Amino acid sequence: MHASKLVAKNTGILYIRMLITVFISIYTTRLTLNILGAENFGLFGLIGGAIAMLGFFNSTMASATQRFISFAQGAREIEKLNRIFNMSILLHLGAAFFVLTIMEIAGYFFFNGILNIADNRMEVAKFIYQFMIISTLFSVISVPYEAVITSHENMYFYAILGIAESLLKLAIAYSITYSNFDHLMTYGFLMAVLPVFLLIFKQIYCHSIYPECKINIIRNYDTILLKQMTSFAAWSFLGSTSSLIANYGQGIVLNIFFGATINAAQGIANQLSGQLSVFSGNMLKALNPLIDKSEGAGNRAFMLKATMIGSKISFFLVMILYIPILIEMPYILEIWLKNIPDLTVIFCRLLLIRILIEHLFYPLVSAINAVGNIKYYQLTSSILLIFPLPVTYFLFQLEYPAYTIYLIFILYTLLASSIILYYAVKNCNLSFSEFLINVMIRCGCAFIITLIISCIPLYLMESGLIRCLFTALLSTTTYLFIVLFVGFSNEERHQLAQILSPLFAKFGMKKCSQ
Repeated sequence: MHASKLVAKNTGILYIRMLITVFISIYTTRLTLNILGAENFGLFGLIGGAIAMLGFFNSTMASATQRFISFAQGAREIEKLNRIFNMSILLHLGAAFFVLTIMEIAGYFFFNGILNIADNRMEVAKFIYQFMIISTLFSVISVPYEAVITSHENMYFYAILGIAESLLKLAIAYSITYSNFDHLMTYGFLMAVLPVFLLIFKQIYCHSIYPECKINIIRNYDTILLKQMTSFAAWSFLGSTSSLIANYGQGIVLNIFFGATINAAQGIANQLSGQLSVFSGNMLKALNPLIDKSEGAGNRAFMLKATMIGSKISFFLVMILYIPILIEMPYILEIWLKNIPDLTVIFCRLLLIRILIEHLFYPLVSAINAVGNIKYYQLTSSILLIFPLPVTYFLFQLEYPAYTIYLIFILYTLLASSIILYYAVKNCNLSFSEFLINVMIRCGCAFIITLIISCIPLYLMESGLIRCLFTALLSTTTYLFIVLFVGFSNEERHQLAQILSPLFAKFGMKKCSQ
């Protein structure tokens, strides 16, 4: 129960961070779109958007390193932590060099026939791409430090770092207004400098707080450990690289057939889904060390129990936001943005549906990683990830609409989720029937019932602020009732009450003392 309370506490800290950063990020996106314009915003989303994709790559690599650190902590192998950190530094220096080499080679082909960019913006696009490559080096090198922070479950510092990053992005958006240079180039340069500052900040903190963060690669060189970490990271790298190519490839395919303007709609969809996904991402960041430490301690039963409850909570945390936003998407975008790029509404809705499905299975991936046998899982999922892009390219040649790419990726997500479930059953001894009945069916029923009830105002009221607020209120009220009594079992409701009761008791004591 202590572990559950710690996860709840860390999740709460990350939610406070999320509330602040989401508010800042939403305003920053609106400000940036208005300053750059739809075409320049779409161009940056196409070229510089890989920085955001690399954020996903970095989080994946950080999870791989954090797995080894947390596993060693769970197994009480304290003396091994410094060796793991040093081998992680060496590993990520090699990964950074590899990524930089691939991106430089890819850049030649991008700007010589693949990307559909106006001639007068080609030079700026090339500069932005180089800024992105430079920032990539520092982003990848910072991964071991983020893994150490996460494995120690130091969510206070992680929250401070996230808020600082959001404020700096807002400052960048304001600063380009006063720049005498090309606004897009200035924005790309400053966004590339940001990872450098964040790396220095993480280094200073970790080296002063955590004893394992002492760099001496020669003294701590461990061939066997490096081989184990390289093997694990290589398969994780394959999976994250395939995902990077698939997600970034969406923008390229859309650009080839529909031009840079359509990338603005895609950029808005990615921004919105990214900010909303922070809700469950916070819970997973707090949950992953518990999963890894439980497996390291040999407690497989508790690890699987934490994984299944994590799947449900991950799904429910995005569901509470996604349902009212899916229903009122046109009005919300109208309030958020002054000028809404074409197809933004349908792009956002389809992407949110895909993300919602993915969140149901994310904790299963953490369980597979904790066990460590990830070769065949990563290989299968990476091969599968190749197919959506050529299928979409073929359909676009047949003049299918732009939103077809999101429908294809939803179908892929359903298939990929089946593969995740298969390997969780095979590698982790997860009970398929228990996950199907207690997780998938309960979550699916809770979503459908809540969505149907929440759609009632759509047919009874005119579009506007009143209907939007009423939809949100009805959705939240329905959600609380349905999730509690349909989404959770009796045992889970009891456990949830035990976790939350100290908070209510503390609040009650304060109230009585006043």
